[in-house]
Amino acid sequence: MGVTGPIRVVVAKPGLDGHDRGAKVIARALRDAGMEVIYTGLHQTPEQIVDTAIQEDADAIGLSILSGAHNTLFAKVIDLLGERDALDIKVFGGGIIPEADIAPLKEKGVAEIFTPGATTTAIVEWVNTNVRQPTEA
Repeated sequence: MGVTGPIRVVVAKPGLDGHDRGAKVIARALRDAGMEVIYTGLHQTPEQIVDTAIQEDADAIGLSILSGAHNTLFAKVIDLLGERDALDIKVFGGGIIPEADIAPLKEKGVAEIFTPGATTTAIVEWVNTNVRQPTEA
């Protein structure tokens, strides 16, 4: 594709969940690993998240959900990416997500799910391995 520069990741908190400490920790870990991170803040709609990812030319979207609305919100983000012809943007997520919901989320197009206890190192390594490889600008 000829894309240059660091991997760009939008980190988002969709829905009504008001807890963003984990999202901020992940955003900082990705930034410290040399990625460009756009943190959208709390209470974002799937539409806002997808718009931001497209406007920012993001390579990935990292969603953090603790509210239990992961099945609905993750699916909506994937659907909107498809409608906008932007399925090249990988979606990964984390939060309080039951084990039984992980496989169905992956079937819908979520590339990876990180549950509580996942290390920032593991998340950074996954992004580096599974999102486009950065090249020198």
